[in-house]
Amino acid sequence: MRGATCALVCLLAIFAFLALCMDGAEAAELIMVRQPGCGWCARWDQEVGVKYPSTEEGRAAALREVRLGEALPAYIRKPVTVTPTFILVDGDREVDRIVGYPGESFFWEMLAQMLSQIPRAGTEGGLKTP
Repeated sequence: MRGATCALVCLLAIFAFLALCMDGAEAAELIMVRQPGCGWCARWDQEVGVKYPSTEEGRAAALREVRLGEALPAYIRKPVTVTPTFILVDGDREVDRIVGYPGESFFWEMLAQMLSQIPRAGTEGGLKTP
């Protein structure tokens, strides 16, 4: 009987842990719309893309790449006509977007400003970039 009780307690602890992890399941996401042959997309890849996943910004808003013309979530109503376009989404809403690639310094500044609009993503002093 003791073994069954211990197993039940362990299972409940695991489910509680998973529930806490799932709490952030609708985390912010940065959608990058790109197209083949886009020189600015390639520049972003070299200057930002290689390090983005390991930054605080990358952890706050995971990157998802979408080709121009592919379906975007229904709640994104404004069309994308320029690549790259970076659309910050939180749950089921578009928070803000960056149209084009303004260079690495401006990109990080603009993204930090966008992330500050999401309570759980923003931090007191802003996110720190590498």
